[in-house]
Amino acid sequence: MIRQFFRKIATHKDRFDHILDKYKLPRAYFNFNRKMVTRGVLVGLFWGFIPMPMQMAGVMLTTPFFRFNVPIALATVWLSNPLTYPPLWYLEYATGNLLLGREGLDNIELTMAWFQNHWDDIVLPLYVGTAFYSTIVAYLIYLLLNWLWKRSAIQEWRERRNKK
Repeated sequence: MIRQFFRKIATHKDRFDHILDKYKLPRAYFNFNRKMVTRGVLVGLFWGFIPMPMQMAGVMLTTPFFRFNVPIALATVWLSNPLTYPPLWYLEYATGNLLLGREGLDNIELTMAWFQNHWDDIVLPLYVGTAFYSTIVAYLIYLLLNWLWKRSAIQEWRERRNKK
């Protein structure tokens, strides 16, 4: 399943070796193993949930502190994009209101003047919801992927054992 997908990618790593050598990039940031991939998803989701410009720069600023698969993290950041921003930010805003025990704003208008007038009412719930999704939800997805990867490895091991 998930392991086999990344194993296929890892077998084509010779294509990328010349790029890594040319730009002197550390190979550790391109490993396709369980820890590196799941950490990459965790870092990518963490930055992807934060409503800010240049989320990919946030991923790159994280690389000296944690070892993770950088291409996976960068691809995961792209899950939040101009098409998904409005529903994602509204979900974070609604979750922030729920966590703060507030009611949301009524009569929302999609104008810059309305947002400027209500910015103080929007920003706190938005970032409380953002904190929830970028930490709790990203970590739960990290745990789920770890579990799925281990389960896939155990399943492959059992299939090999049963064939013998």
